[in-house]
Amino acid sequence: MAESTIWWLLAGGLIALELLTDTFYLLMLSLGVVGAAIAAHLGASVTLQLVVAALLGGGGVVAWRSVKKHQPPALPAGANRDVNLDIGETLHIDAWNEDGTSSAHYRGANWTVSLRTGAASSPGLHRIVEVVGSRLVVEKV
Repeated sequence: MAESTIWWLLAGGLIALELLTDTFYLLMLSLGVVGAAIAAHLGASVTLQLVVAALLGGGGVVAWRSVKKHQPPALPAGANRDVNLDIGETLHIDAWNEDGTSSAHYRGANWTVSLRTGAASSPGLHRIVEVVGSRLVVEKV
């Protein structure tokens, strides 16, 4: 069996394993293995193939880790607009209770509404910033 065939089979195995485990790092390693397969096709020695695999795969892992480290942390599901489409919608609050809660009619149902920490309670238009169970957390618009 040709060296390049072994590299291609290893790349396919890493990609299949990535699909099962859902870790993006295995895709970076498979890129290194693909680079080694291409080096084998070009007639490189086994040592050079291993170096190519290590540099491309390891470099991809380091680069991806650096990208992930510099991204802001994901919002919790209750405050993430990508997960909960109510985030960012507005509703009208007529009056607030003394405990900082209110009741509002939103999307055909009555919801318990509370203020975001540090916000002043005043009637009017409010924006939903988080959904916690069956309670809407809002801030004044």
